Amino acid sequence: MRTWPALEVGPLPNPDLFQAALLDFAVSAIDETTEPDAWRVFFNTEADRNTAARALSRQFPETVIRSLDVPDEDWVAKSQANLRAVRIGGIVVAPPWDVSDVEEHDDVERRLQPARYKPARHLIVIRPSMGFGTGHHATTRLCLAALQDLDLRGRRVIDVGTGSGLLAIAASLLGAADVVGIDEDADAFHAAQENVSLNPGAAVTLRHVDVRRVSLEPFDVVVANLTGALLRDAAPRLHDLTTPGGHLVVSGFMAAEERDVMSAYSKFTVAARAEEDEWLCVTFRRQ
Repeated sequence: MRTWPALEVGPLPNPDLFQAALLDFAVSAIDETTEPDAWRVFFNTEADRNTAARALSRQFPETVIRSLDVPDEDWVAKSQANLRAVRIGGIVVAPPWDVSDVEEHDDVERRLQPARYKPARHLIVIRPSMGFGTGHHATTRLCLAALQDLDLRGRRVIDVGTGSGLLAIAASLLGAADVVGIDEDADAFHAAQENVSLNPGAAVTLRHVDVRRVSLEPFDVVVANLTGALLRDAAPRLHDLTTPGGHLVVSGFMAAEERDVMSAYSKFTVAARAEEDEWLCVTFRRQ
């Protein structure tokens, strides 16, 4: 029987901060245990697991981190089986087993928030896969909301580090004329390909490339839901990738990292800022 390299961690004094740190490693999935604020973090290879264990032990010395190998008992499917559709503004994101009419989700939203209700316009189907966005994480929701606040009609949009392809698909459905999603991770690229095929109304070009090493023409809107460290390092490249007067949407960093991240984007002006559970999303406008 196959086993999965994993780390058992916890209790976690600050789960959000630990989750942010995990974004710097090749994590396959995170499974909550029966203990409060304790997780099992899964990796594809033992080397990835060991690299993460060493770094995280230094960064979080107060947290118990134990390496183990977990038998494959279809834990990925089990951990994802309870995922349900989520609504962000005018977009409903649903796994294939919870696809319903947009009108049905509208009825729920209308009852729950009658004063803030706006009709949903798009349904996006995303098959959950190990480590890629399904719309349930705060940073993904924040980016989806930010895209809906921009007028994408006729615009060229690129999603850097596209993961599941969700943000690229959303941009296309919101009226963008040309949408590209790029990711250097092969698993993410294949997951995005499948999700684009599940949404035939979206026109997205996917490329398995590293943004730091590929030549691309500037885009009207650039979306980068990465990590604080990656956003700092990629700032010059993301600047050049954004047309003058265009918008750059960045997320994947926490309030504690805001000063460092924002200082890397001093050539931009801030058009909007949103926060959820200490996660931030900032929309910049290139001068």
